[in-house]
Amino acid sequence: MSESIKVWDILVRVFHWSLAFFFVLAYVTGEELETVHAWAGYVIIGLLIFRVAWGLIGSKHARFSDFIYSPAKIFDYLKSLMSSKPNHYLGHNPAGGAMVVLLLVFLSLSSWSGLKAYEAEGKGPLASAKMSLVSPAQADSWYEEEEEHEGHGRKGDEFWEEVHEVCVNFTLLLILLHLGGVFVSSTLHKENLVRAMITGRKKRKNLE
Repeated sequence: MSESIKVWDILVRVFHWSLAFFFVLAYVTGEELETVHAWAGYVIIGLLIFRVAWGLIGSKHARFSDFIYSPAKIFDYLKSLMSSKPNHYLGHNPAGGAMVVLLLVFLSLSSWSGLKAYEAEGKGPLASAKMSLVSPAQADSWYEEEEEHEGHGRKGDEFWEEVHEVCVNFTLLLILLHLGGVFVSSTLHKENLVRAMITGRKKRKNLE
């Protein structure tokens, strides 16, 4: 009988499900509820900062060093999925680890482009920081220049909105691939990875 052991600490699990919730919230409110969308984005940025820090100093299987593998190792794992006994890992497998990194990167790009789009509208923390660095007289001059070049500003707004949309849609594609990978791995390894991310426990068997 396979031994069940603790793999994912509580902070990793809270991060995972919180990120999923706030990404969905941000996605569905993007067109209609700008304030909710913005605050969901701020929470996502906070979660990403936490995950990067926890990937450096967190528990064993939360650290990047535990699940970042070479391209060759990732290819070997994918090839093993075609066999009757695919390689099994206690933490993230090589393909799963690569997906974690890609999701963190594109969620960060989505967040940054969202902040820039908000800044182009004169809103958000980037716009506030910009205004806090100038004197009241300079601020008045800046607003006058913005009004004079409203058309140019709108182009910048549209540019960052388009970048944001591309990043978010690519992130959504990665999430769908991630869900597919979870299903395949759960089936081939005969373990419930969704439940593991809830309970924090996995079966220790046939490990590398």
